[in-house]
Amino acid sequence: MKHSSFFWFVLPSALLMLTFIAFPIVSVVTQSLYQEHEQVLIEVENCGPFGCTQSTTVDTQATEALRAAQPLGQWAGLDIYKDRNHLAFAEVGEAWASSVSMRDFAGSLMNLPFYDAIAFTLTYTAVVTPLTIIFGFLIAIGVNAVARTMRGPTIFLSLLPMIVTPIVGALVLFWMVDARGVLGAGLQWLADDPNLSVKASTPLTWIMLMVYGIWSSAPFAFIVYYAGLQTVNTDTLEAAMIDGATRWQRIRYVVIPHLVPLTTFIALIQLMDNFRVFEPIVSFSAQAHARSLSFAIFNDLGGETRLLSSAAATSVLTIIGVAILLSPVLVRTWRDFGKAR
Repeated sequence: MKHSSFFWFVLPSALLMLTFIAFPIVSVVTQSLYQEHEQVLIEVENCGPFGCTQSTTVDTQATEALRAAQPLGQWAGLDIYKDRNHLAFAEVGEAWASSVSMRDFAGSLMNLPFYDAIAFTLTYTAVVTPLTIIFGFLIAIGVNAVARTMRGPTIFLSLLPMIVTPIVGALVLFWMVDARGVLGAGLQWLADDPNLSVKASTPLTWIMLMVYGIWSSAPFAFIVYYAGLQTVNTDTLEAAMIDGATRWQRIRYVVIPHLVPLTTFIALIQLMDNFRVFEPIVSFSAQAHARSLSFAIFNDLGGETRLLSSAAATSVLTIIGVAILLSPVLVRTWRDFGKAR
C-alpha cells in the first residue's frame, strides 16, 4: 500500500483516537495537578444599639473573578495524589510506625479511602477474571457437545445473563439474597442463624458482588470460546481419536492450545472491565461494604461539592493500575508475535 493511501486510510481512526482517548487523558492528567479555588471570605461587622457582632460571608464577586482568572484552579502539583483520599503517604508512614504486625498495618490501610477501594478492586478483578474465563470455556465445551437440535435454545439460555439488562439482573439477585429471598433464607438455614444477613456482612457482600460479576461476564467468554471451537481442525481431532486419545486429552492437547489467543483476548477485556467495576456496587447499594476506584470517582463527582481534581487524580491512578495489570499479557502477546514472525 502506498504511503499516501495508508495515511488517508488510518486518518479517521487516528483522529477519533486523539479526540476521544488522547485528549481526554491529557485533560484529566492536567486537572489532577490543580485544585479548586477556595472561596474568598470577608468578615463583616454589624453594629447596633446593643453592640457589634462579626459575621463571615462569601465574597461572590472576588471568588468568581479568581476562578475566571485561573479556570483550572490553583497549582497543586502532586499534592492531591499524596493527600489522605489518595496515596496518603503521611498516613501510611504513621500506620507503619505504629503497627506491631502486618495485620495491624493492613487494617490501618483499610481505613484509608484509596487503599480500601484498591483492595476491593484488586480482589474483585483477581477472582472474577479467571473464573469468568473458566466458566465461559466450560459452558462453550458443553454447548458444543449438545445435539444440534437443542443447540439453539441452549445457546440462548447461556447468553441470557448478557441479554438481560444489568440493573434487572442485579435486582433479581439482590432480592434473592434478601432475608426473605430464597438464597438469603437458605443461607440462614445452613448457618442456623436466623439473623444472618448478606447485606449486613462485608465478606458476604463481596462474595455476592463477585458471583454477580461472574454470572454477567461468563456469557461473553462463552460466545468467544464457542466461536473459536468452530475453527478447531477436525482432522486433528479425528486423528487424536484414532490414536486413542480420551475426550479430556483432546481438549487439553488440541482444543486448549488452539484457543490460547482467544484466552489472551478475553483476559485483556475482562481485566479492563473488572478493574473498573462500578455497576454492581450501585445496583446492590453495597457502597457501605464495598468501594471501588470507579465508585470513588463517581462519589467525588456527585453531590453539591464536585471534587473534580480528586476525581481526576483517582482516574489517573486507575489508568495506571489498568496499564500495570495489562502489561504482563501485552508483553507475552508481543513475544508470541515476535516468535511467529
